Amino acid sequence: MTLMKRLLGASAVLALSAVAALADPAIIYDVGGKNDKSFNQSASEGAQRWATETGGTFKELEMQSEAQREQALRQLAEAGANPIVMTGFAFGDALNAVAPDYPDTKFAIIDTEVDQPNVKSVMFTEDQGSYLAGMMAAMASKTGVVGFIGGMDVPTIRRFGCGYAQGVKAVNADATVIINMTGTDGSAWNNPVKGAEIAKSQISQKADVIYAAAGGTGVGVLQAAADGGILSIGVDDNQNPLHPGQVLTSMVKRVDNAVYEAFKAGADLTPGLTVMDLAAGGVDVAMDDNNAALVTPEMKAAVEDARAKITSGELKVHNYTTDSTCPAATF
Repeated sequence: MTLMKRLLGASAVLALSAVAALADPAIIYDVGGKNDKSFNQSASEGAQRWATETGGTFKELEMQSEAQREQALRQLAEAGANPIVMTGFAFGDALNAVAPDYPDTKFAIIDTEVDQPNVKSVMFTEDQGSYLAGMMAAMASKTGVVGFIGGMDVPTIRRFGCGYAQGVKAVNADATVIINMTGTDGSAWNNPVKGAEIAKSQISQKADVIYAAAGGTGVGVLQAAADGGILSIGVDDNQNPLHPGQVLTSMVKRVDNAVYEAFKAGADLTPGLTVMDLAAGGVDVAMDDNNAALVTPEMKAAVEDARAKITSGELKVHNYTTDSTCPAATF
């Protein structure tokens, strides 16, 4: 059975060492929790898949505040967890401080690069998957106005938005892309009420397709879109089932595979950088029974053509993290 410790404060972290078992892998979810129906939930699904297939056990922690990151990492390392996986770029500074003190422990971090000899960094090409989602949004839109709602205003989320806008403009150069961010700190990932408010504002500006890349906040965006009679686009996990027939697609980011592979490797986890791009199946747009009636043959053909061209290198999607002058959108 999975051992779960929900961090309610420093004392809860400190108590972890008393129940730890040597060599169990561990995962720490970012603010928003493992049931955010998005990024963290995808990571949880990867851990659960590993446990189901192997019969193994793992430890999992849910962050309740930014201040707990370094302490949680140290407590897990002291307890013998190996490897320790963490979801999100916000763990970068804490991991840089902790990893050198535990050279025999392997760490894996998703969404940022930490250059340490015992750390595996996993990055995704969110811009490529978002480009495909943007094409679909432009083809589905009747008003020529589409929206993007990001979570915390950081380069990673701007990369989502920039790729999305580029995909929209590739289909309709005259389209309007409304871009809003939810906030500038960790609370931006877990505020569905604010997400819904921003979605309603975009709807009032004639947006009829809205893409949410905002963790748990996106659940509110998708709900507001459904209530407003427009289409939405989910992110990270396949969110099509949340509102069948009203979610145009989801830009899936295979965080589950990253966690699964790290757990599978165990203490033999290979350090270094891994980039999970479109060609490797790291990102894509979700097609299933929930959105089958929304996705036209023309959309499918356009997506397949763009996927092939991106994979071959014929089509270059702008990477905001290497060039912040996004040609298709203004942040």
